[in-house]
Amino acid sequence: MKERTANNVHTAFVEEAKAHQRLLMFAKKAEEEDLPQIAHLFRAVATAEGIHSRRHFALLEVVDDTQTNLERAFQSETTVNGIHYPRMLGEGEEDGEDAAALVFSQARDVEDGHARLYKKALNHLIAQRSAEYYVCTVCGHIVENEAPETCPTCNASRSRFERVD
Repeated sequence: MKERTANNVHTAFVEEAKAHQRLLMFAKKAEEEDLPQIAHLFRAVATAEGIHSRRHFALLEVVDDTQTNLERAFQSETTVNGIHYPRMLGEGEEDGEDAAALVFSQARDVEDGHARLYKKALNHLIAQRSAEYYVCTVCGHIVENEAPETCPTCNASRSRFERVD
């Protein structure tokens, strides 16, 4: 793909992915305000934006075999955790942006857990070991098999964990 088109596809992917998340947050707010039809509309459009972002991503990235995908996911988490979040955390602290610094710190800690899960999955790929996963809806921390009483990253209660199917 030519560079200009690749840049355009990347921009479209990023914007569609952001729109998808933004609309899901709008839907949640509409539900809180007891506006279920508006929430339904936001979720419908979010679904469409998700489709757009996946189509753009498919033009940019190859989805390989599972082992290769696990290796790429592990490397991505390691890079984000080892390079990007430490820098962003430091800059947030320097700027006196405590809320952003807290989110960066928690995300860094959670990304480390993601990398460990990918590594474990790579090690057990042949054995096809099964596990259930629970995700903290506050910070994104993932645990296997059973949700803890409180999140080790953000101290959210067990009720804030969702089982991933």
